Amino acid sequence: MLLQLAAEFDLQRDVVPWLAARGWAVALDTSEKSSALYIVNVERNGKIIYTWKGNQRSTHIGLYDLQTKENEHLYTFEKDLRIISCSVNSERTLLAVSFRQYTEEERVTHLLQSVSKYLALLIEIHPINNVKVLKAVDSCVRVQFLYPVEDRNSSTESHLLLVSEDKYIEQFDIHVAEEEHRVVIQNSGQLPRARVADDLIWAQWDMTEQRLFYIVPKESRSILRCVQFYPDENFNSTLESQLDISVNDKRVKLVNFGYNDCEDRDVPPKSLNLQVFTNKAGGLCVCCSLPSDIPGEISYSIYFLHKGFSKTFTASLERPETPQLKEVAFLNLDYYVAAYLPGQFLHLLNIQHPDLLCYSLFLTGEDARIDMLPNCSIQSPLVSTVLDCCIGRLYAMSISDSALLKYLQNSKRDSERLAALHCALLCVRRTTDLEMKIIWWISENLSTCHSFDPIQEFIIASLYCRMCPETNNLDKLLPYTSLLDWTGVIPGVACATDIISLPVLEMQNSKGFWEKLDSNLESVKYAEPHLHYHNNVLRREWRNLSEETEERRATAYLRNIFENAKKVLSHLDAWDSEERLVPLFQEEDYQQQLLMGLMVAQLKDHLMRHLQYVGKKKIDQIVLDYVANLLNLVHRIMKEVWKIHQLHSCIFCFDERGSEAEFRVFHIMSRILEAANGMCMPLPPGFHSLHLGLGVRCLPLHTLLHYIDNGVLHLTETCVRKLLKDLDDNEKNEKLKFSIVTRLPEVTLDALGLKARQFWDHPVNANFRARKYVKLLLEKLGNRQCSRPVPERHPVCVEFLPLNYLTNVLAEIESQGVHLYEKQDHINVRFVEEAALKHTMMLLGLRYS
Repeated sequence: MLLQLAAEFDLQRDVVPWLAARGWAVALDTSEKSSALYIVNVERNGKIIYTWKGNQRSTHIGLYDLQTKENEHLYTFEKDLRIISCSVNSERTLLAVSFRQYTEEERVTHLLQSVSKYLALLIEIHPINNVKVLKAVDSCVRVQFLYPVEDRNSSTESHLLLVSEDKYIEQFDIHVAEEEHRVVIQNSGQLPRARVADDLIWAQWDMTEQRLFYIVPKESRSILRCVQFYPDENFNSTLESQLDISVNDKRVKLVNFGYNDCEDRDVPPKSLNLQVFTNKAGGLCVCCSLPSDIPGEISYSIYFLHKGFSKTFTASLERPETPQLKEVAFLNLDYYVAAYLPGQFLHLLNIQHPDLLCYSLFLTGEDARIDMLPNCSIQSPLVSTVLDCCIGRLYAMSISDSALLKYLQNSKRDSERLAALHCALLCVRRTTDLEMKIIWWISENLSTCHSFDPIQEFIIASLYCRMCPETNNLDKLLPYTSLLDWTGVIPGVACATDIISLPVLEMQNSKGFWEKLDSNLESVKYAEPHLHYHNNVLRREWRNLSEETEERRATAYLRNIFENAKKVLSHLDAWDSEERLVPLFQEEDYQQQLLMGLMVAQLKDHLMRHLQYVGKKKIDQIVLDYVANLLNLVHRIMKEVWKIHQLHSCIFCFDERGSEAEFRVFHIMSRILEAANGMCMPLPPGFHSLHLGLGVRCLPLHTLLHYIDNGVLHLTETCVRKLLKDLDDNEKNEKLKFSIVTRLPEVTLDALGLKARQFWDHPVNANFRARKYVKLLLEKLGNRQCSRPVPERHPVCVEFLPLNYLTNVLAEIESQGVHLYEKQDHINVRFVEEAALKHTMMLLGLRYS
């Protein structure tokens, strides 16, 4: 069970004992199936209103406070009524109630033709005093007080919404005054009212954000509108959006205007099932479903209004013969919208990144079961809450860490693995333990993921989760996935995507949710994928700068690049005060520092183009945090891998072969390197030395050289120097050393090559250095001819004409000037001549003196 529930309120647990203690439960059927005790409303401040039948057919209304865990009796009707909706103002001085006086049969039986079927009352309850009739009509009405300001202690004004089945909504402005320790309604004869909406066919109340969504029909389409209520008691229309939804219902469908468990008994089986969900990141979704005419299938649509497209899903039912299948229930999990069909499936749809289906979880069987939820009416009145209207329970809903990890470990398809990994990294509350278990899973499943790289996804998604909360709109500029596209299918559900019109915002200088929604819509207009930072330019620039000569590396531009890298490393050192388990960050790595500095520079330029209002200082901090976090994540992976396989610093002891655990770590490091190359991402200084050290210990020579030749292993000064100095010169080691020396890269000859070769004082090394020098001088000579011999000769006369001629030629070229790094290596014609003679004598088995 992926979704776990915790009962925050239960009528049987929290109310029935309180009723019994006061003698009100004597005539009350307190079983879970009873309709005599049920929840009527959930207010914004966490207070739950419920009703029950008392003695002598009376009807009571009570209130439960989730914060204080206390019950309070609000009002009693001395007759048996069916409460439809009820609301209390934030000061708990006024109570609004709507109820049905009689059924149609009762009205005919008692000849009460002139009596209205429904009443809406406004009652003074501090103390109980006057009662004002708001509506007396034959159509059903609902009531709801506004809560525009949280924790408001007292106010002389309250505002009440009244929703009628006659397809209108109006607001009553109620002024109160205190008279002799009681609160009374002023001018109760004629309360001021304002029409909020007309001709609606569907409406939903968002109690948390005090918003009213409603739909009005227009030709073959429907228009979704939103009214926002503000703390200054004003309201205005904020949004309009066209929906390609045809609504044929004659009755008005209402959502979150009371939770009468019998309210939908007379609703036709094909009535509109629609809900609107928002989230704190500016997401706006419309979810709707209609029963399918095809047996064994059910369809539902999600309109991602903040993205400009909709997705219609058609799910195959596992047990289509199951009687009385309920409609799809939509639940709000903030980052996800859940489409839930009890006994069939649970579909968690990613609101933030809905474009790729592989980031949504489609669960069936035991994974889809939500414990404690029966196959009856459920609603999601608040974010991450579920109200079971049948038995009167309010649950807090969350994704189970342990169930998600179990699902990740048992997944057989890449789409399931990717969706679970993304959910764990971006949606579940991050803990060190959870991150550790994810790294363990990655290290064991590197070869099972074929369509994505789990290391890349872990690093990018983790960076996205850590960085985006810092600054608004940063989520639109940083990458959240390593995938550019995904064309797979989700077994059990088919999907069709349609482009829809973007909603129109009818307000200026908005704040909060509306500001974020406006930003989301703007990013869609300007082709959102192109806003995300990518590494194409970075890769090209890094490749070009890596091949620069020493003189060109001394430019101001490159000095600035390396200064960026120093800032990142010092920033990282300030975070990590503990001793590092893995021997990283203990050496300078020119290439990685170059890449670090370039990433800082280019990411800074990217953010400055789109976040100018944030300021340069803040952007500098964001960029340093991003690159430092990136390096820290690689170190975190290495640290966990080190712990799993219980490695220590003996990896630089080259006189022993590596263990099986070291070979596994070497393989993981190779995959980290592959992931880094794919993203053009810097690695912590020392990574390549560590990787090469493990390679020398674990791989046979031909495989080691193959890895070096193909760029899997990188030669570093630290590792090469230790290898050349520590290993003795037996035949096997000489072969290894010579193979390494001959593969030192030409580009870094001024640094790595010269230093490393000087550590091995051996004829083979001297011969190789001499050959390099001869090749270099002859390349300088080109097609030109030598004009004169050079008098400088070896003190011992050598009568070997080919060598004499060669040394004369080289001496002339040398006299024309040599490059800086040639001088630094202390190689000249005499060195070449000596090396040639020593090598020849060695081949002849003679001793050179």
